[in-house]
Amino acid sequence: MSRAFDDLVALMSRLRSPDGCPWDREQTVASVAGHVVEEARELMAAACSGDPAAIREELGDLFYTAVFVAEIARENGWFDADAAIGAIVEKLVRRHPHVFGGETAKTVEDVKRIWERVKAEERESALPGRPPAS
Repeated sequence: MSRAFDDLVALMSRLRSPDGCPWDREQTVASVAGHVVEEARELMAAACSGDPAAIREELGDLFYTAVFVAEIARENGWFDADAAIGAIVEKLVRRHPHVFGGETAKTVEDVKRIWERVKAEERESALPGRPPAS
């Protein structure tokens, strides 16, 4: 991880600690989830504006809310930020066999077809109790 990301994870842990912030300690995955949606909307608005400073700020806010959820998950013994990032790396490699495997995609339509096929294969092989691929 980058130092900045590690600093964000450490900051979130401190905010949730017994001598941290009462509001942050009180939050749950469910209560933070609404903030994730709000920050994603704000990032979308910034992206549409084309203002790099606004995009950077809103992206940072979105990272913060994601790390907030990861910290709560870590505290519950579910997973940590590294595990969540590892999972998305594995998924992206799996869904890009035209980049990381032996398949070929020459057009955007080829990529979409491969992506949807891999997603369908993931759904078919999903473990019981595991949510389907998004």
